[in-house]
Amino acid sequence: MKIVELNDKLNDEIETEWQASKKLCRSSRPNDALGASALASCKSQGLRSRDGKKSHKIGKRRITVGGKKIKGKQHGGPLPDWS
Repeated sequence: MKIVELNDKLNDEIETEWQASKKLCRSSRPNDALGASALASCKSQGLRSRDGKKSHKIGKRRITVGGKKIKGKQHGGPLPDWS
């Protein structure tokens, strides 16, 4: 039984979502100085602008999200979660 309990604890720890702090996201550090996970977290929280030419349908309009600070679904925003 102990092995099963240990596996459950490990799975719970893995499933908890890590997010970058607001202080880190709003700092003047360039995007390439942040780790990939921290940068993705900052963008999902809407604290750093997104890049690229990807477009999403938000409401009834399709908009290009590059250069905009738009929150992801996990943080109460309109962008879908593709994970």
